[in-house]
Amino acid sequence: MTIHFPFDNTYARLPDRFYARVEPEAVAAPRLVRLNRDLALHLGLDPDRLSSPDGVELLSGNRVPDAAEPIAMAYAGHQFGQFVPQLGDGRAILLGEVVDQNSIRRDIQLKGSGPTPFSRRGDGRAALGPVLREYLLSEAMAALGLPTTRALAAVLTGETVARETLLPGAVLTRVASSHIRVGTFQFFAARQDVEGLRLLADYVIARHYPQAAESDRPYRAFLDQVIAAQADLIARWLHIGFIHGVMNTDNMSIAGETIDYGPCAFMDAYDPATVFSSIDRQGRYAYGNQPRIGLWNLTRLAETLLPLLFLDEDKAVADASEALEAFSGKFEAAYHAGLRRKLGLLTEREEDLTLAGDLLNAMAENQADFTLTFRRLSDAAAGPAGDEAVRNLFINPLAYDAWAVRWRERLSLEPQDGASRQVAMRAVNPAFIPRNHRVEAMIQAAVERDDFAPFEELLAVLSNPYQDQPAFAHYSEPPEPHQRVYRTFCGT
Repeated sequence: MTIHFPFDNTYARLPDRFYARVEPEAVAAPRLVRLNRDLALHLGLDPDRLSSPDGVELLSGNRVPDAAEPIAMAYAGHQFGQFVPQLGDGRAILLGEVVDQNSIRRDIQLKGSGPTPFSRRGDGRAALGPVLREYLLSEAMAALGLPTTRALAAVLTGETVARETLLPGAVLTRVASSHIRVGTFQFFAARQDVEGLRLLADYVIARHYPQAAESDRPYRAFLDQVIAAQADLIARWLHIGFIHGVMNTDNMSIAGETIDYGPCAFMDAYDPATVFSSIDRQGRYAYGNQPRIGLWNLTRLAETLLPLLFLDEDKAVADASEALEAFSGKFEAAYHAGLRRKLGLLTEREEDLTLAGDLLNAMAENQADFTLTFRRLSDAAAGPAGDEAVRNLFINPLAYDAWAVRWRERLSLEPQDGASRQVAMRAVNPAFIPRNHRVEAMIQAAVERDDFAPFEELLAVLSNPYQDQPAFAHYSEPPEPHQRVYRTFCGT
């Protein structure tokens, strides 16, 4: 059976130094765990054929589709602040690009498909747990409405991979607007390859930021637009309590998508210092530190673009600095607008930020669950009858009571009625997030018992995060003390 991928591979037409040509390494006994049928259709692919034995051969890397041009992309990166001049796709192979139903170009990549020239003595494989985590969290993020890579398929390999223990191996088929990162620009800058930088920048502008090409200064316009995209993305992470965990420059997408779901997690009790990643021992990538790190990463991008901004270095530095100064304002505008929406405020008043900040401080002091507090506020916005469910989340309920008086006074100045406000707030305050203890339980069932029912059920619940689902209400609840997850792992 011939399975057609309508590939049109523009990145593979760039010079050879942008990537290494490499074939996926075959696996012993591929078995389909899940195919994202809706996404397949959106990409112009036949889900029935993809889920057939021949399709699973393609999704595992045992066969390469016609017109694919498999490559491992080259990039560098700052990892926890330390620069590594060559990283690259060490366990991922880009098969090619398709144009989806919205006329947007998408990469299709196999992750865990064997070693590449960038593997740095690694096996190039992926374990089942991290594959399921990325599938579930990236699809949950998409359902929450945030820019993200997507998961097309997860396939068991029939082999084991050696990590701390022997674990079942798997391959994830990942879809992205592109896999170009800040670290891709750093790769060429580290080699003083200005021609390569220019080719890369021109490619990214044409693919992701075509309006920048219309500017008198396209490279400055490109930098401005990447800064704006990242400011908005990180603000939206904070609105849903998401912690990326490894915001290295090689994990920041130039396209403004959330990418590389390693030791990521969602907060339960609100605390800006929350860290889950087992490798982030200093809290560099803590929840509340993500805006600062975002700017740090963008500064590294701006440094790579200096030769393209002006020939005169002083002028280039001044120009890049001016662009970077806009980040804080753009982030704060996006973050504050989102907070207002979460509180049911459609108009703007000077006291709103103090009101929001005081709620967050009270939540931190009282270990109130981030997601449930805002979700239940959506019901309290319709009338005081909803207050009890919110105040029960606070160690000292009086802290909520005192704040709620001020909140209701502020709501009285808004034009909409309580019912309309409740609907609007429910549309931005999810009932369901990928609770860490649920994700870990799902992974444990799959890895230890070959039981994928918890994965399927959790995925189904998270596909409608803003809808009440009474039959699955327990998925919205925070963990009991004995269920709490304090550390997450990268899985590489």
